[in-house]
Amino acid sequence: MRVWGCICLIGLWASLAHASPALPGDIIDDLNRLQTQLRDAQYASVVTQATQQATRLQAGNAADRWASALYQQLAANALARQGQPGDAANRLAQARELAEGEQAQAARWLREEASLRRTAGQTTQASNLLAEWLESQGTAAPAADTWKLTRWLVDDQRWQEAADWLERSLSQTAEPDATQRRLALVIYQRTQQTDQALDVLLGGLDESSDATHWRQAAGLAQRAGQPGIAAALWDTAWRLGRLDEDEDRWQLINLHMAGGTPARAAEYLERWLEAGDIVRDETTLRLLANAWHQARDKSRALDAWRALATLSKEGSDWRQYGQLAFAWGQDERAEKALSRAQSLGDDQAAEWLATLEQSPRHSL
Repeated sequence: MRVWGCICLIGLWASLAHASPALPGDIIDDLNRLQTQLRDAQYASVVTQATQQATRLQAGNAADRWASALYQQLAANALARQGQPGDAANRLAQARELAEGEQAQAARWLREEASLRRTAGQTTQASNLLAEWLESQGTAAPAADTWKLTRWLVDDQRWQEAADWLERSLSQTAEPDATQRRLALVIYQRTQQTDQALDVLLGGLDESSDATHWRQAAGLAQRAGQPGIAAALWDTAWRLGRLDEDEDRWQLINLHMAGGTPARAAEYLERWLEAGDIVRDETTLRLLANAWHQARDKSRALDAWRALATLSKEGSDWRQYGQLAFAWGQDERAEKALSRAQSLGDDQAAEWLATLEQSPRHSL
């Protein structure tokens, strides 16, 4: 569990406490006392006392509201260290509302709230808050944070927004590193900006390049230990129509599986199955199931494994489907699949059924 040391008031009470509006001495002493408790890991006590003080002061004058904001920040720090990033983020949001006239501090809290909400899984709100903070910084916004937002937007599959922030990131970066180039490539591909994708990959490669040049570029990327780049090159060439043979199709799948983009492989397989471009047999369905499994797409992976097991009628496939369902908390699915595997003579299914029956979830 990550301990949040980033909330910036820790160690800065002297300057903050004497910032405008000035705080009474007893409030400063109380804040210092709670800071000491925080250092001593008395998190629950800090949350309780800071909350009481923040509530008491929030409706008062400007000094009271500033003190209330500082108490909310203390509570946020304690909650974050207890592994409650969502609650901590809510406290920082309240602190920002109370921090009238303290724009610099409110901006710092905004940035920290964004990170906390990301940790709490509130990804859309986190990205929006970080974007708000970056906009408030103007040209002073650090490039590292601009790249961070770009990456967050990619993770959220907000492709057009990611493309917009990518341009800002690149404008702040003289020479993008390998990770940044890969990120740019993903964005350019997803937003159909083929020319920009090619620029990121190889300056001498363009839409007019023939199949030989695309194959050579992909092979070079593989030999350089960059399977993700190789998959991206092959994918671009496939979409441009430069690679269109049946063997090229399967090489595209293999490269995406090896290059860390199994979801892309699965998407292609599903598209081709629907169009009738490939045969719906055990080999294809097994490849599809493994692709969604590797991509950690639980729903699609389970559906693909069920389809495979139904087609193959193999006990081992039903068992593997059941094992995956059990690992992902789908106990009802797991029980049905493992029972089917047992009926088909799989010699490991009974042991897995026993494990399922003994699990705490199963007894609920």
